[in-house]
Amino acid sequence: MKYIVVTGGVLSGLGKGVTTASIGRILKDRGYDVIPIKIDGYVNVDPGTMNPYEHGEVYVLDDGSECDLDLGHYERFLNTNLTGESNITTGSIYKTVIEKERRGDYLGKTVQVIPHITDEIKNRIKKFKADIVLIEVGGTVGDIENQVFIEALRQMSREPSNGFLFVHLAYVPTIITGEQKTKPTQHSVKELLSMGIQPHIIIGRSEQRLTEDSKRKIALFCGVGGEDVLSDPTLSDTYLVPMELVRQNLDGIITRKLGLKPTAVYTSKWEHLVEKIINYKHEITIGIVGKYTGLEDAYLSIKESFKHAGSVFSCKINLKWMESDELSEKDLSTVDGILVPGGFGSRGTSGKIEAIRFARENDMPFLGLCFGFQLAVIEYARNVCKLKDANTTEVDEKTNHPVIDFLPEQRGIDKKGGTMRLGSQPCRIKPNTLAYSLYKSTEISERHRHRWEVNPQYIALLEDNGLVFSGVHQEKNLMEILEIPGHSYFIASQFHPEFKSRLEKPAPLFVGFVNAILKKKGKRL
Repeated sequence: MKYIVVTGGVLSGLGKGVTTASIGRILKDRGYDVIPIKIDGYVNVDPGTMNPYEHGEVYVLDDGSECDLDLGHYERFLNTNLTGESNITTGSIYKTVIEKERRGDYLGKTVQVIPHITDEIKNRIKKFKADIVLIEVGGTVGDIENQVFIEALRQMSREPSNGFLFVHLAYVPTIITGEQKTKPTQHSVKELLSMGIQPHIIIGRSEQRLTEDSKRKIALFCGVGGEDVLSDPTLSDTYLVPMELVRQNLDGIITRKLGLKPTAVYTSKWEHLVEKIINYKHEITIGIVGKYTGLEDAYLSIKESFKHAGSVFSCKINLKWMESDELSEKDLSTVDGILVPGGFGSRGTSGKIEAIRFARENDMPFLGLCFGFQLAVIEYARNVCKLKDANTTEVDEKTNHPVIDFLPEQRGIDKKGGTMRLGSQPCRIKPNTLAYSLYKSTEISERHRHRWEVNPQYIALLEDNGLVFSGVHQEKNLMEILEIPGHSYFIASQFHPEFKSRLEKPAPLFVGFVNAILKKKGKRL
């Protein structure tokens, strides 16, 4: 097996996920089968119970796994669908080992970090079969929680049947004089060396491309060849990173060091896809009305989905982040369309509902996702069906009109982790609807992450007053898509279409949203 391990140094948040995804895309474009894995050192089994401000967006896979947002980068760059096995956490490893110990699997043995924890890590990684297994180690090499993972990878790299390549991404700051300082990178590599690992390739993350002097210093002090030191400068778009690394011959370096055999190239070249984003003819502004707008990573997949949709129409999409607590109609009138995303809790709901009302009454293109779908139902119930106190029981348990209520199977659940309606679920789309014109199919499957649903007792009343539920989970009679006929574009989904959007296959609801705005502006026929 061939393995590429990406580690990080100096500080977290440098973009290891994008770099790892870029390496994967470079190799895929050259015809290799690549499976990515993300290792996270936190003791949570998964990030599902974390506040988005704590760890960014919780990304959901087809199988219902709640994962780190970097798995979103992998899926988008590689145009692939992963499983929960691609996200390994300290919590999941220890949980498995402790369960084995309780069952008696280690009967008579003293269970220790080495070999039992490291063996479990290695067993998880060895399950994957591909030309190349790409492993990102989250955080930095200096983090105490990462030491056991680094040790497991060191052990694997010593096995004669494996081919290992270690790539180290480290920060190269530029001080006020304009000089690039390589000392932080040198120290992070020394930390890695102290754990028994010599990196083969070092990528310097910096504002500008590394100078030749910086490359020379890093090569000299970190034990790599001059050609094995690459730049990862700040670029106008993350989708440019693969081309930047190819420009520096990263693909050639990897194939040579791993002894990869030539293979037929992938037919859809990355640069052709990215060109549609960079060279645009139109420009629009969309307001994102949410409560996590102070951290854009909380809505990372939505941001990326707009890039994908924009590429279809050669359109640059400016996103205006609007705190739902501080909204006015004047603010809303400055954008071309409104999106209300998912979220949990009562804070900011009144502002979101007012934004939805504004869009509905002023024929402004609107897209609601998950909680945004539920709030669209509440807004319609209140202002069209005249149920003035209509609400969701998530916000008001005693409302007289619970138009949004708990799923029956969610009642009585006292555990918060991994217990929502999660992953890909089927949806039947009604013919002759906006949803059908977008998906061009009566059967779709999209990813979910929620506990509340439209209350069946109110469906007839809502439909009698003009609301159309154009997508339904037939087996459970759950409402999945709503729309308002005659509106320029008013549609919302209980699912998260952003989780399946790719440059090679943009999400239909986002494509339709952008198209409707351009039509309204007279930019597209």
